[in-house]
Amino acid sequence: MILKQHFPFIFYIVCGIVLKGSQGQFPITHNVTVAEGGTADMTCRVDHNDNTSLQWSNPAQQTLFFGDKKALRDNRIELVRASWQELAIRISEVALTDEGQYTCSLFTMPVKTAKAFLTVLRVPEKPEIAGFTKPAKEGDQITLTCVTSGSKPAADIRWFRNEKEIQGAKEVNASGKTFTVSSTLRLQVDRDDDGVAYTCRVEHVALSSSPQQTTEVLEVHYPPFVDITSSLTFPEEGEYLKLECVSKGNPLPDSVLWTKDGGELPDIDRMIVEGRELTFTSLNKTDNGTYRCEASNHLGTSRAEYMLFVYDPPKMPPHPASPFQLVPLGTSPPKAAVTTGFLGDPNALQQKGPDHALIGGVVAVVVFITLCLIIVLGRYLARHKGTYLTHEAKGAEDAPDADTAIINAEGNQAHAAEKKEYFI
Repeated sequence: MILKQHFPFIFYIVCGIVLKGSQGQFPITHNVTVAEGGTADMTCRVDHNDNTSLQWSNPAQQTLFFGDKKALRDNRIELVRASWQELAIRISEVALTDEGQYTCSLFTMPVKTAKAFLTVLRVPEKPEIAGFTKPAKEGDQITLTCVTSGSKPAADIRWFRNEKEIQGAKEVNASGKTFTVSSTLRLQVDRDDDGVAYTCRVEHVALSSSPQQTTEVLEVHYPPFVDITSSLTFPEEGEYLKLECVSKGNPLPDSVLWTKDGGELPDIDRMIVEGRELTFTSLNKTDNGTYRCEASNHLGTSRAEYMLFVYDPPKMPPHPASPFQLVPLGTSPPKAAVTTGFLGDPNALQQKGPDHALIGGVVAVVVFITLCLIIVLGRYLARHKGTYLTHEAKGAEDAPDADTAIINAEGNQAHAAEKKEYFI
């Protein structure tokens, strides 16, 4: 078998053929990385070659191809191109055992070689999460472990709580050429963890576009919590009221218990219990008191209280009689007027009748202005009360009395008696 594999090389030696090649030329190769099960293309190239053969050998130094001649019987290995400048081969369904250093040889004197390393990646197995106790109880300490095996190189594990990344403790163990990777997450659960999705995501160079992941949803049981909501802010007599007992818990309480002041509901005809709702069909003062809602599951009991105080309904003020309607003494107003004023729109009369406030304001202003004018006029008349001299008495200011002033005044003295005037 060995003789057959190296037959071409031995043939050249035995025949004494002197290989004359370009002593300065070396073959050129490249490292190759491929995932397990994939295809690896191995190429060896030389720039100048004077008819000297190229050869590919595997890590075990077994000749795969010498020129275009196949030397190893392996159906997974095939020739792609063969010339004096290039020798290209292809390995299909690559396995981990194919990994190693391959050699391309140029048979000059001496023989020149180039190395190419074939790296085979192993895809990690789908991760599994262990440690989920369903259901967990609020306050429990739990440990979640994510494990993936068979990766090469070792995979990376990341934890996510819903969409937010959280840190775990990573551990790597080698098994031959592959690795087993685990990551541990320790946490104390509470009611906020109920329904939360914990995801273990595996990332690897062979999974560049589609990382593998596993998700588990945590279920947490916790005691109930209750609260009471009311349909009215200020309940009044005669109104319809609904109280609802809002309960949360896991498992959810099947039913709730309503009581008043520590005892049973007193009036089941007006107080109707339907599921978690307590309904009052028509409130009255006897409904005042403290109402309690109670809910239970296998982990505990919760209570909530609501203090009910029923207010008096607002009283409508009596409607004023119309100032434009005269009712004879001893008779009642017409029925149409009573119906319109009391049962109709209470603002109807005010909208259609005169604005009494406006009329009163105008009258008050007029009276005020009139009084002001009277006062001003009185002061003016008081200031100008007494006698005054007419034009005819001009120049007689020094006379001892009015008669003398008239006699001594300028003008016709014959008519002095007739020009005497007084002002009172």
